[in-house]
Amino acid sequence: MLKIVQAASLMIALAVPATGWAQAYPAKELLSTSTTVLGEAIRYPVSGPTLVKASIVTIEPGADTILHRHPAPMFAYILEGEVTVDYGASGKRVYRKGDAFMEAMDVPHRGMNLGTTTVSILSVHMGAEGTANVVLEKQ
Repeated sequence: MLKIVQAASLMIALAVPATGWAQAYPAKELLSTSTTVLGEAIRYPVSGPTLVKASIVTIEPGADTILHRHPAPMFAYILEGEVTVDYGASGKRVYRKGDAFMEAMDVPHRGMNLGTTTVSILSVHMGAEGTANVVLEKQ
């Protein structure tokens, strides 16, 4: 009898659509995209073996980053604060706590903290050995 119950349970479990798993494994989707914030196609480098690097970037009130670009895709998630990113001729965008995005790759940009609290950003670079995650631009 136990084997019949186990077999029936397995059959029911296998018959549940994949979306049913969301109840057993809750998740909040942050982002699903094939382009950067500026509409560039996301391109993964092929310079060597895959190399993923995650870090927390902090920008103090009144500070800004150096003008730079990302040769490899970079996912960003704002943990705290508000950052204004200046994309030059492509304009400025403001990202707030809870925002997730794929940062521009080919367009040089600068992040600015115009607020009064520290900005914290989870930064995940999806690169490869031999490809820089960040390239500084001449000013």
